[in-house]
Amino acid sequence: MADALTPDGLRRFGEVAAEHVANGGVPGLVALVARHDQVHVEVHGSLDAGGGTQPRPVRRDSLFRIASTTKPIMGAATMVLIDEGRLTLDGPVDTLLPELAGARVLRSPDGPLDDTVPAKRAITVRDLLTFTFGFGMAMEMFTAPQPWPVVQAANDLHLATLGPPQPQEPPGPDAWMAALGSLPLLAHPGERWLYNTGAQVLGVLAARAAGMPLDDVLRTRLFEPLGMRDTAFHTADTSRLATAYVPTQHGLQTWDPPDGQWSTPPRFPDAAAGLVSTADDLLAFARMLLRNGDGVLSPQSVRAMTTDQLTAEQKAQAGSGILGDSGWAFCQAVVIDGPRTGAYGWAGGLGSTWLVDPHRDMVTIVLCQRLFDSPQPPAVHRELQDAAYAAVA
Repeated sequence: MADALTPDGLRRFGEVAAEHVANGGVPGLVALVARHDQVHVEVHGSLDAGGGTQPRPVRRDSLFRIASTTKPIMGAATMVLIDEGRLTLDGPVDTLLPELAGARVLRSPDGPLDDTVPAKRAITVRDLLTFTFGFGMAMEMFTAPQPWPVVQAANDLHLATLGPPQPQEPPGPDAWMAALGSLPLLAHPGERWLYNTGAQVLGVLAARAAGMPLDDVLRTRLFEPLGMRDTAFHTADTSRLATAYVPTQHGLQTWDPPDGQWSTPPRFPDAAAGLVSTADDLLAFARMLLRNGDGVLSPQSVRAMTTDQLTAEQKAQAGSGILGDSGWAFCQAVVIDGPRTGAYGWAGGLGSTWLVDPHRDMVTIVLCQRLFDSPQPPAVHRELQDAAYAAVA
C-alpha cells in the first residue's frame, strides 16, 4: 500500500505498548495508529491492576474515561449548532445564558470576591470555544501559598470545574449555571486563556440552543451519524470499563472503580471531561475531521476547529504548564512549531491522548487507566506517538 505504515514501524509500536504494560507503568492499554485506510491496534494487559481473581483482559472495545479528550467532541457539537444557525460564533451568549449577563471581573484573580469591576464586554460563543471567556484553571492557582477565594467559592458550590472530573459532584445544568454565574470572572472576556470551564459552559449552552438534554445533542449531531455507539456520559456495561488508578509513592491506587462515578447517569453532563469512549469511536470522530466534516460538519467549521485561534496577547497571558507551547483552536490544541506542525488533538488526564495529523492523514490514540501526574502526558503516551510517527513510510 502506498504511503503505508511500515511493518518495522508497526512492530516497534507494538513493542512500546507491550513494554509499558510489562514494566508496570500501566495495567493495560489500547493503542491505535491509523493512516489512510490502514488501522493498526495494540491491545495489552488488564482492565485492573494485578488482574484480581477473575482478570478482565483489555479488549479493543474496552471503555475508558477519556476525561478532557471530551473537549474536542464538545467543540464539534457546538460547531454543528453554528452550522444549523442555532448559535452565532461571535454572538453574545446572554440570551441563552442570562446567568452570565452583566458579569463582573476580579481586580486580581487571587483577590477578595467583592473587589470587582464590570466586564468590558459580553461573552461570546467564540470566547467559550477558545477558553477565553474569563473563568477556568490557571497553574498559579494550584501553586499559591493560600487558596484563592474564587477557587474556594467554586469548590464550595460543587462546580467540579477547577480540578479533576467528578461526575456525581455538581448539581443539574441550570443550578450549575446559576452557581457559576454568581461568581466573578478571573479575567475580562477575550483577555486570557483559562482552562476547562469554557467547555462545561458550552454543554449548557448547546442543550439550551437545541432544546434538548446534552446527551441527546451529542447523540443526534455526532454519535449516531458517526457510528460512535459506545461514547456516553456513563456506561451500564461496567464489565468493559477499566478501573482508574492514580500513581502514588506506594504504587497505583484505585481512583475510581468500574461501578463508581461513571456507572450511573450524572446530574450534570460534563462537556469538558465527562465521556467514556473506545479507540474505534475516537477514530471515527477523527476521520470525520480528516474528511473535511464528512457531511456532519461544514468544511469551514472543520478549519476553525483545527486552526490556532489565540492571539499573541492571549498566549502571553495563558501562562505555562497546561497549554505549553501549543496553539489553541476550538476546544483542542494545535501544534504550531516543529515537524508535527498542524497536528491537533488533546489529552485526558485520566489516561487518554488523541492526536490527528492532517498532513500525514494519521491518527494516534492511546487509552489507558493511569491518571496523569503532571500537566503533560506520561511517557507511555509520548513514546507511542513517537513510534507512530516513526512508522510513517
